[in-house]
Amino acid sequence: LFATFGSLKQAALIFTGVPLAVTGGILALALRGLPFSISAGVGFIALSGVAVLNGVVMVSAINGLRVEGRSVLESVRDGAHRRLRPVLMTALVAALGFVPMALNTGIGAEVQRPLATVVIGGIVSATLLTLIVLPVLYAWAEER
Repeated sequence: LFATFGSLKQAALIFTGVPLAVTGGILALALRGLPFSISAGVGFIALSGVAVLNGVVMVSAINGLRVEGRSVLESVRDGAHRRLRPVLMTALVAALGFVPMALNTGIGAEVQRPLATVVIGGIVSATLLTLIVLPVLYAWAEER
């Protein structure tokens, strides 16, 4: 990410999505009463990738506006607004795709449910971070 954006600050900002995504996955496991397992661990790995990609989409949009000569705050506001629908649609499709696995009661359900639960819970929390917290952190970091 450092090579892509040329900024250690922006690379670190993108990775802030991973802890919140993991928190959402852990909370979802706890709410459903499911134990941590190997399949849940695989879900956390997949979730980390989704969280980073959402952050890359947002930071790229904001940087594109900055290149056009806009101020930091204007770029953050407009970039977050422009990426709202793509980020929400990606998260919705990914989360809904895992719902059948999360609700499965047939053969193999004990393996599928933790993985799907982690991904769904993590995607919800990572999406909130990408849309709300990441733009605020970007503005704060770039104003310094």
